[in-house]
Amino acid sequence: MNSLSIKNLSKTYENGTKAIDHLSLEITNGMFGLLGPNGAGKSSLMRTIAALQEPTSGSIEFNGINIIENPMFIRQNLGYLPQEFGVYPKVSAYRLLDHLAILKGIVNKKERHDQILYSLQQTNLLQHKDKAVHSFSGGMRQRFGIAQALLGNPKIIIVDEPTAGLDPEERNRFNNLLSEIGESIIVVLSTHIVEDVRDLCPKMAIISNGKLILEGKPNEKIETLKGQIWTKAIQKAELEDHKLNFDIISSHLNSGKINIHVFSEYQPDSGFELISPDLSDVYFNVLAQNQFKN
Repeated sequence: MNSLSIKNLSKTYENGTKAIDHLSLEITNGMFGLLGPNGAGKSSLMRTIAALQEPTSGSIEFNGINIIENPMFIRQNLGYLPQEFGVYPKVSAYRLLDHLAILKGIVNKKERHDQILYSLQQTNLLQHKDKAVHSFSGGMRQRFGIAQALLGNPKIIIVDEPTAGLDPEERNRFNNLLSEIGESIIVVLSTHIVEDVRDLCPKMAIISNGKLILEGKPNEKIETLKGQIWTKAIQKAELEDHKLNFDIISSHLNSGKINIHVFSEYQPDSGFELISPDLSDVYFNVLAQNQFKN
């Protein structure tokens, strides 16, 4: 069983921006969802775990080893798919993976060849191994990103906003791939897309302004909101008045009207209907509560 232990971690950049604020997490094998809006500190946390930057304070241990003091340990056990994954032009998938495998220290030619073919097969790209990666679709390129992350048999894989911009079919294919990989190692999925965490992750955390504001199992967090989420369809012109009178946690357009969701222990008024909450309601409710506290 692999374990990642983050204790009281903080990161303040030279310009004074506090990206991570006394954050603590315990993560073991399986898919772990890290949810938060853009600018919440997710990418800063991922970069710190990956030993691409040092924290200002706090500690990170992977399998009992302090990776701030021993960054090579995490690098030897890590597969990383960053938010922006660039590729060389006119280089085939096989050749690029071969180059990246050498950079990862896989010097034995046969071992390198076997790992490349295995990672291409796992990501359903084997038939495209001789095609230039820059010609791949968005979904194929993301799967190639996972293929390179699998090189070296990592014990932890970090993926940062992997499905942003993918069409629904590619997103499902990519998520199925992540789910298979996450059966025997740690996969940390950093995203602002609630559905990805709902579909994939038995455990999750929500961060905002660099702080941990919720942690637990998605289904259990959804259960805590039962009987407290109400919806109502209103005209756009009514939205501001409703914001003044009710604790609106989210709103979205539907058939020309705005559907609002309100958190309340009691029916807010006769126009509201009680609905079964989902993970989006958990997410928006905890963000709204945190914003109110701040």
